[in-house]
Amino acid sequence: RNPHQHVDSRGEHPYPKMPCAGYDDPAMFEKYDFDTLFFIFYYQQGTYQQYLAARMLRLMSWRYHKRYLTWFQRHEEPTVTLAHFEQGTYVYFDYETGWCKRIKADFTFDYQYLEDDLQ
Repeated sequence: RNPHQHVDSRGEHPYPKMPCAGYDDPAMFEKYDFDTLFFIFYYQQGTYQQYLAARMLRLMSWRYHKRYLTWFQRHEEPTVTLAHFEQGTYVYFDYETGWCKRIKADFTFDYQYLEDDLQ
C-alpha cells in the first residue's frame, strides 16, 4: 500500500482510471504515429493493443525480427535477395538505447526470423 494519496485539489485521482474509450478500436491505431505505435508495442505486451500496434506497423512496411526483437524497414531495395534471406540497408527502431530510428548497412535479414504471423 502506498501511504501517499495521489489526488488533485478536488480530491480526485489526477490520472485516468480506465483506458480511453476506443483504445481497442483498430481505426484509432491508423491515426497514431510510428513512435506511439512502438511505445504501445513494447510497453503493452500481451494485449490486444500490442497486436493492433504490430498490425499497423506491418502496414507501414515495418517487419519484426524475432531474433533481435526489433522492427526493421527497408531503407532501399535489397542488394541480394535469395529464397532464405535478403541483404541490404535497413532502418531499425532502437528501443533499448535511443528510442529512435537508426540505419544498418549490409544487414542480412534471415527470413526464418521474420514474424509473419499477423493477420
